[in-house]
Amino acid sequence: MPYKMKTDKIKNKIHKRIKANDAYFEINWSKFKKAEKYDINSSVPAESGVFELYYMDNKKRLNLMYISRVWFGGLRSTIRKLTDPELEFDEKWKDVLLKHDCYYRYALSDSNKDMEDVLFYFSEVLFPGANRCIDSDRYQNIYLIEESPEKFNTV
Repeated sequence: MPYKMKTDKIKNKIHKRIKANDAYFEINWSKFKKAEKYDINSSVPAESGVFELYYMDNKKRLNLMYISRVWFGGLRSTIRKLTDPELEFDEKWKDVLLKHDCYYRYALSDSNKDMEDVLFYFSEVLFPGANRCIDSDRYQNIYLIEESPEKFNTV
């Protein structure tokens, strides 16, 4: 499904185009950054959006460990909490944070419904048949492409 948005692209944002009953999303991801609490506090916006968390394994590969959206509370506080072992109570999650370097990236969105559709798309591609997310029920089909400074795509 190759296409390009013909709008002015704002960095680190989700863009949408609607054609008939179909939605075409383009995610312009931020750069990958190593999860360090002081850097997160000073560089991640306290706005709504979607984000991904990865850990780097012993073979220097990034492994997706979390993808979600944030509506209330903002990206800054959510990413900060999920990447700090001092704030984590789940022992398995804490163990990953202590043993591996973690990285994150995000894309801003001012539409909760658009974020629902984006996460629905990711869940259908990454976990087909698992029914992990529901869409907003506004479109017949949802399509998505990703733009990343590192040319690293989730799907």
